Amino acid sequence: MKKGIHPDNYRMVAFKDMSNNDVFLTRSTVDTKEVLEVEGVEYPLYKLEISRTSHPFYTGKVKLVDTAGRIDKFKAKYAKFKK
Repeated sequence: MKKGIHPDNYRMVAFKDMSNNDVFLTRSTVDTKEVLEVEGVEYPLYKLEISRTSHPFYTGKVKLVDTAGRIDKFKAKYAKFKK
C-alpha cells in the first residue's frame, strides 16, 4: 500500500438517523460541527437522512408514495399552459 494517502484523523463519531432518532458510534474522519453526548461521553455528531434502521431494504417495511396526489398537483400546476 502507498504511504501517506490514508487519513490520520480517525476518531469515534456519533451518527444519528433523523427519521427515527437511532444513534450509532463508529470510527470516521467526517468533518462535523455539532456534538452529541452518548452515555456521558461527547462525540462529534453527523446527521443522516436514512440508515440501516430506517431503510426499507433492511427493515422490510415499504413506504407507500402518494403518486396520485403528485400527478394531480403537477396537472393542476401546469393546466394554465394547456391550450
